[in-house]
Amino acid sequence: MKNLTREIVKRIENISRPVKIMHVCGSHEHTIMQNGIRSLIPEEVEVVAGPGCPVCCVPSREVDECLQLARQGVTITTFGDMLRVPGATGTLADAKADGADVRVVYGVSNAVEIAEKVNNEVAFMAAGFETTAPTTASEIVSGPPENFSVLSCHRLIPPALKFLIESGEVNLNALIEPGHVSTIIGTHPYEIFSQQYGIPQVVAGFNPFDVLIAIYLILKQIKEGKAEVQNEYKRAVKEVGNLKAQQLMNEVFHVKSREWRGFPEIPDSFYEIRNKYSQFNARVKFDVHVEKTQDVVTGCICGPILRGVSRPEECKLFRKECNPVNPIGACMVSKEGTCNIAYRYSTF
Repeated sequence: MKNLTREIVKRIENISRPVKIMHVCGSHEHTIMQNGIRSLIPEEVEVVAGPGCPVCCVPSREVDECLQLARQGVTITTFGDMLRVPGATGTLADAKADGADVRVVYGVSNAVEIAEKVNNEVAFMAAGFETTAPTTASEIVSGPPENFSVLSCHRLIPPALKFLIESGEVNLNALIEPGHVSTIIGTHPYEIFSQQYGIPQVVAGFNPFDVLIAIYLILKQIKEGKAEVQNEYKRAVKEVGNLKAQQLMNEVFHVKSREWRGFPEIPDSFYEIRNKYSQFNARVKFDVHVEKTQDVVTGCICGPILRGVSRPEECKLFRKECNPVNPIGACMVSKEGTCNIAYRYSTF
């Protein structure tokens, strides 16, 4: 493997040119930082992290929606990372400390199990991209108990990419597409970015060699004047994706426009539960209504980091007031967050 790595790095050097490549996956950023991939490739080949952390992308409004439920006495179930993501009125960890029933689960099925055992309303805060949305949909169509509901915070990656390309803020030239999301949606949703905007793209796996191959394939496309979607992760990703999972998502969810943390409203980027399953929609069931709230924590640059225009090392709070033990911004909370990863692996 060492010889193969040296060979691919040499090939990257031979066709290197100034380019800004964005990836949108916390696992990719972890691989890049842990293995020092940015130090292996020429400086003119810039690889930036976009909104690849599903927990980090949940905006304050949705945290506040969940806090509203918790303060009404609803049992809240969610992933452990969500407990410290800040809303405008606090965190779920704050609510738990104040006596709210907030429980960490490994997935939606665990939340359903809790609902089956307790004599109380149970809501699952469902964060995640297209990777985890099918599991939420599957539980809903399976007919969970009447005291169970979902606060959907699921988001779609392609609309966010479209927003980033069209905004011009990042000036990205190419994309490394997320492997996990692509196992569900396939490669077709990315094709418009190559056809309409001339963006070379590679769907990549998660080991260091996968990422280096993706960078090489992108540079090769640029050298040859091509812009297409290449699938480096064929061992897991099919062109059509997982059709059964897509059918489940289409059955349970409809697509809406909504803001992300660090982003304004992104058109058609949010999964909400359809009316036919409204009895399992916590927003409908408990008449939850929170106006759009401010995400910015004084001094925190999580928004620009999620948009790929800043790095954690540029934040004045990084490694000081803001660290994994005391996360001030959402990007420091999750192990998939760019700030959390940089804290663990950055040499700055």
